[in-house]
Amino acid sequence: MARQGAVTFKGNPLTLAGEAVQVGQQAPDFTLHAFEGGALKTIKPADLKGKPTILSVVPSLDTPVCQTQTKKFNEQLASYGDRINALTVSLDLPFAQNRFCGAEGIKSLRSASDYQDRSFGRNWGMLIEELKILARGTFVLDKDGKVVYAQQVKEVAEEPNYDQPLKALKELAG
Repeated sequence: MARQGAVTFKGNPLTLAGEAVQVGQQAPDFTLHAFEGGALKTIKPADLKGKPTILSVVPSLDTPVCQTQTKKFNEQLASYGDRINALTVSLDLPFAQNRFCGAEGIKSLRSASDYQDRSFGRNWGMLIEELKILARGTFVLDKDGKVVYAQQVKEVAEEPNYDQPLKALKELAG
């Protein structure tokens, strides 16, 4: 099911594919790709179980707002170390994500790409049909993969709320 006008980009209404993820539901399926240690790796929901997880979703790391979002979460998440999973998700190629994160010193977030089949975008209700990029949002999952916080930013060109997902994560990770 498509949701027309679910988000806007600079005031223009856009359509999101799929259903919006709701608090209380199990994390929908996805297959993301990361370039780590010189090789492509896949990331699936099962790989995130056992620790609280924050997913920072951005349209492209090549844009200023997405860069700001990634840098802010990177700073805020540094103190958690390996007690959490933290991903920034976009449709950028894994190699481009890796290059950006290396150049900007992003170490608290893994970059994960939905470029191959857009399963994250479709299954999480975050794929903008007209632009074929992801909408902006944040999600927090408990250690069992249940969604405890979900934010889809209405205006794609604006930053997300940072305090609410960080508060939800802190309640899970201490």
